[in-house]
Amino acid sequence: MTHALALTAAAATLALAGCGAGGASGKTRVVAGFYPLAWAAEQVGGAAVEVTNLTPTGAEPHDIELTPKEVALVQRADLVLYLSHDFQPAVEQAADSASGSRVDALAGQRLREGAGGQAGHADPHVWLDPVRFETVVRRIGEALGRPAAARRLVQRLQALDGEYRRGLARCARRTFVTSHASFGYLAARYGLDQIAITGLDPEAEPSPKTLSALVALVRREQISTVFFERLVSPKLAETVAREAGARTAVLDPIEGLTPAEAAGGADYLSLMRRNLAQLRSVLRCR
Repeated sequence: MTHALALTAAAATLALAGCGAGGASGKTRVVAGFYPLAWAAEQVGGAAVEVTNLTPTGAEPHDIELTPKEVALVQRADLVLYLSHDFQPAVEQAADSASGSRVDALAGQRLREGAGGQAGHADPHVWLDPVRFETVVRRIGEALGRPAAARRLVQRLQALDGEYRRGLARCARRTFVTSHASFGYLAARYGLDQIAITGLDPEAEPSPKTLSALVALVRREQISTVFFERLVSPKLAETVAREAGARTAVLDPIEGLTPAEAAGGADYLSLMRRNLAQLRSVLRCR
């Protein structure tokens, strides 16, 4: 950790200590912009925290708008967890006026440029690389004054990283096709090549020329599967797959849980392991 980050973390811890447990329950009030940050706060904070996830189950986090009540929650929270770089503009704006401590999960990260040469658009999907997510978890632990709990969660992320390294070490293919350019950090970490139908914006519409070129590539490379995600429309992935004679399957960017996943007890770790199984199958790993 750099000296500047250490000072930031120390200041956050002192701020939390100064304001105390402000909730009616006596717990530290944490507000998180979306699921991975909320999950990490719950794992690190345990019974000492009361975590509010601003992105409802089944919602796509990029598109959320905050109600006046939710803005007030952010402003009164002891700790606000969010991503900068316009990942959730409404949350970022509300965090600017928060009275408590703030942790920007992208601060201090060396960010990749968006897929397809999207100059000026930093890729925010750091949580899909377990090693990068360790940095986020440590900063949350420092802000909550629970570094030991953060270290325990980091150990679980290190075990997950080991599973990915072993699971993707020997594969017949290294290229996979996704509907949304979420997996650049994951691909870079494990020596894979992500080809995305859209860029960083899951709602973007590629040109007919781009779609045609992608269909030709899938055919030429005999790629068997086009991945899509559950929280946005699969139409583009289905179109490419149909035209190229491929199939579709889910590769989850873990930006939120579906209602079925929430009801079934899924979490970040189980979804990451499901992604690993999907990649191993499609890339024909041994």
